[in-house]
Amino acid sequence: MTAWNDFNSADDQNSFDLIPKGTLVKVRMTIKPGGYDDPAQGWTGGYATQNQTTGSVYLNCEFVVLESPYARRKMWSLIGLHSNKGPEWANMGRTFIKGILNSAHGLHPQDNSPQAQQARRISGFGDLDGIEFVGKVEMEKDQHGEDKNVIKMAITPDRKEYAAVMGSVAPQPVQQQAPAHQQPAAAPTGRPSWAQ
Repeated sequence: MTAWNDFNSADDQNSFDLIPKGTLVKVRMTIKPGGYDDPAQGWTGGYATQNQTTGSVYLNCEFVVLESPYARRKMWSLIGLHSNKGPEWANMGRTFIKGILNSAHGLHPQDNSPQAQQARRISGFGDLDGIEFVGKVEMEKDQHGEDKNVIKMAITPDRKEYAAVMGSVAPQPVQQQAPAHQQPAAAPTGRPSWAQ
């Protein structure tokens, strides 16, 4: 039995090299709840986070690589919902979420069928918590000026690499998730502008 105060036989720390920029990986996204709700915007469930200094609102996301030589590696990124500086950050966030939904559901970006439109609607941020999609690894500087990996772009089926990364398990057909007997997609009453 090894003594509690003798660490000579403990394993060495693993140092993780960064995943090369541009690498495509299948990831599962989870949202770290920040407790911020704005029912007027449709932001409920405590998923959003508000920066108390800047007033910006975002989703604080963790991306876990599911397959490849980088399996189980984690990256963290913010998805912008609101900035007092203007709409650009929120628009980038909406674009990213649309890409995530397209990637997760196997939808081509130009597919405007009723089924595709329904698959791009969410009832709340909880629908995104645990979603799996193909992401592109990028680099950013952390608060110490060191490089870190982030996911800022989802890869969709119009890219030839999508099928190889997504794997042999195809995304669930949209029709199974949104049967025709459900409420019509054209009922935007009460739906926040970000979710349309």
